Amino acid sequence: MWLGSSGTPACLSAAARSALRSFTFARLPGSSRGCRPRMASGGCEAPEAKDGGPGCSAEPRLQAPGREEKRAPAPAPTSGGRKKRRGQAAERLVPPPKKRRPGVSFSEQHFAETSYYFEGGLRKVRPYYFDFQTYCKGRWVGRSLLHVYSTEFRAHPLSYYEAAARIGRLRLNEQPVRDLGVVLKDNDFLRNTVHRHEPPVTAEPIRLLAEDDEVVVVDKPSSMPVHPCGRFRHNTVIFVLGKEHQLKELHPLHRLDRLTSGVLMFAKTAAVSERIHEQVRDRQLEKEYVCRVEGEFPAEEVTCKEPILVVSYKVGLCRVDPQGKPCETVFQRLSYNGHSSVVQCRPLTGRTHQIRVHLQFLGHPIVNDPIYNTAAWGPARGRGGHIPKTDDELLRDLLEEHRAKQSLDVLDLFEGDLPPDLKPASDPFFKQDLKEPAATTRDPEEPNQAASLDLDTTELAPREATESGLKNKEMDPLCEECRLVRQDPLPQELVMYLHALRYKGPGFEYSSPMPAWAQDDWKED
Repeated sequence: MWLGSSGTPACLSAAARSALRSFTFARLPGSSRGCRPRMASGGCEAPEAKDGGPGCSAEPRLQAPGREEKRAPAPAPTSGGRKKRRGQAAERLVPPPKKRRPGVSFSEQHFAETSYYFEGGLRKVRPYYFDFQTYCKGRWVGRSLLHVYSTEFRAHPLSYYEAAARIGRLRLNEQPVRDLGVVLKDNDFLRNTVHRHEPPVTAEPIRLLAEDDEVVVVDKPSSMPVHPCGRFRHNTVIFVLGKEHQLKELHPLHRLDRLTSGVLMFAKTAAVSERIHEQVRDRQLEKEYVCRVEGEFPAEEVTCKEPILVVSYKVGLCRVDPQGKPCETVFQRLSYNGHSSVVQCRPLTGRTHQIRVHLQFLGHPIVNDPIYNTAAWGPARGRGGHIPKTDDELLRDLLEEHRAKQSLDVLDLFEGDLPPDLKPASDPFFKQDLKEPAATTRDPEEPNQAASLDLDTTELAPREATESGLKNKEMDPLCEECRLVRQDPLPQELVMYLHALRYKGPGFEYSSPMPAWAQDDWKED
């Protein structure tokens, strides 16, 4: 669940680019390769499949009752490595039963971790203590904790983990870690208690569009992720539906980017989930989006079939490239106000950022797209696939642009994810005596709740984090975020003009109202 990257002063190295391309996920013993919620971290064990909905690599199908297996059985091994003779009876192999993925859900204890409030058109979550936990991965075996934290867990500087170990916030097999030189073994279990700050999202509510015994359909607001990921947990659609609407054990049927709003469907049972995913794989599901793009889009229908390549999985950065995956999107202009156009989009495939990348290629990027309508792409901003940069240069320039604007949250990143030459030069406060909390830029009249903690003697058992005296305190002596004063984004800065308008399949059709920015009388600021 921790994200990492590396780099060199000149440009991102191959190792850095590789780190930015992938997340790190833990696999619990005995788990399949599929996506399975892990309640402690609010994440999942495998990345979501982009082409066919959430979940996971193909598994063997169940044999129909009363029917013979058509596939020829593999020859059984015989003594001496000899093959069975022709005509000799062989045992028929039956695939194991297919495991059904459980729905995503949370307990009342999870809901009680913290609370939220509304301010300035934003929904905010109060900082809280939280356990990240993971089993030792194969590549960590034989490595020290010091090596693992310094190479893979870059959300904090190494000095943070050294300080956390001294006060008992790091645990190995449920025992406090005092020495980061300890060598990891297979199946070791790690816990790390952190003070967690979630980025704000818009105060717009999640509206229920439909609900029956099989599905829940909502109108997702922009800026809110579908499920817990990265720095988001309480400010996610699934968490809010469970806490405020008592809708639990939900199975996401498709995904929307965090900044995309509109129709979002969940199945209530695994059987319904499997049925609709089968319809997705068979291309029986029709999707319709609406967006507002730069300039006057052509009046006639436009079909774009440019292949798309992922540059960075972590950032979610893609571009048109002959080596990419084939995809197809159909566009139709709905209106033009003299500056921008409202366009209907029908993706016939489901690639990452497909609509956004194809619109950029056509020279009409979404008006406020924070990735595909920025100066990082060069003067043409990616029109016609003209990008006068290498992938490394493009990725670096995009990160630098958002770091300078203090808008890394838009990319679901933070300072710890940046390569070394893009990070602040100083190590904020860990070099000083930890008995005295570091100076803060907050109002000096505000009481410092962390000042009463003796960091040399306080030991916090991660399992008891939510029951300790630290519960719901909004200042923590080890937390960098507590020492930063960030200006809240404006609600409109968290909205991208892309909306999932309609989803249609065999026997169902769900739609949401047209957003305000897509109305004919809407005027730009």
